[in-house]
Amino acid sequence: DERYRLFVPSRRNLKKYLHDYHGIIEQASVQFGIESHFIQAIIKAESGFDHQAVSSKGAQGLMQLMPGTANDMEVEDPFDPEDNIYGGVRYLSLLLKRFNNNKILALAAYNAGPETVESYKGVPPFPETRQFVQRVMEYYKTYQPKIPKTQ
Repeated sequence: DERYRLFVPSRRNLKKYLHDYHGIIEQASVQFGIESHFIQAIIKAESGFDHQAVSSKGAQGLMQLMPGTANDMEVEDPFDPEDNIYGGVRYLSLLLKRFNNNKILALAAYNAGPETVESYKGVPPFPETRQFVQRVMEYYKTYQPKIPKTQ
């Protein structure tokens, strides 16, 4: 996406960033009951693991929180990885509850706003939102633990 600059230039660095934020992601996962690999997928899609990312619309940090959402989620510093992840996962947990644990609708609401999703009675027809949902779900599949095949 042209809104972001390349921050994670190699797969090796991606593993480093996953490792750097792994503990925070795991703690937020347990606290809010959301799979850690789903959280990772959102962070990858939103910021590419750049804790200083700022979108053209003003979203900030790893989970790209808008200032109003950050304020609502009591995030003091949206560029602090722990503060941002906890605020983003707290917000995501509210969206999952609001949309009966439907990940697709919660992601669409995370991107376009819950009222927009409700007014369209589903994923709104915005290319950005549809691409965001698709991208997160692709990363989600990639990050899911691989179950060894038994013969």
